Amino acid sequence: MKTTIALFVYVTFSCLTGWAADADKEMNAAAEVMQTMASPHQIPSSLLNQAHCIAVIPRLTKGGFIVGGQHGSGVVSCRTASGWSAPAFITMTGGSVGLQAGAEHQDFVLLMNSQGEQELKNGHWDLGAEAAAAGPSGGTEATESTGWKAPVLSYSNSKGAFAGADVGGSKIGADQDMIHNVYGENASFQTILSGQVPPPASAQQFLSALPQTAGQ
Repeated sequence: MKTTIALFVYVTFSCLTGWAADADKEMNAAAEVMQTMASPHQIPSSLLNQAHCIAVIPRLTKGGFIVGGQHGSGVVSCRTASGWSAPAFITMTGGSVGLQAGAEHQDFVLLMNSQGEQELKNGHWDLGAEAAAAGPSGGTEATESTGWKAPVLSYSNSKGAFAGADVGGSKIGADQDMIHNVYGENASFQTILSGQVPPPASAQQFLSALPQTAGQ
């Protein structure tokens, strides 16, 4: 009996430790992606400062031949009255059809305006042509001339330079297993992004890398 209890405790502890390690790895990778924006090849700061929510998917994997697909995991945070919310864990999946071969890894950043924030919290995570657009690159002039009509602006980092990316056909979903294991069973995607759940200490690096200017 004692052996069984000890084994149960060991397995439970190992699972929790593994989840914590995966969560820390996810948030640290997302922080590194945000920190690369300090280079000249970055997403326009005017857009970052306006974003109501920012999602980061480090190393999204694309691959296939003729018919391809993509999958990745990451985190998203939204602005609240007291600053950025705790990171909520997400997955991003999608498919594509075209002439392609091999596989590649890219970092993706999704910027959401007020409409994108509302749709995200409501569970509308299909990134179709009307929901997401490739974000403009360059300075303020490019941003102002393009405007921000789509709920989501998408960027990918290839060879150190961020550029607008097409994520049409992709879907974002809440990683409920990771959320519950990090924040507890009572935490939900919506309560985390609304600022009702305190962030773990390991999230500070990612939260510090987010723009501090208030969204508009």
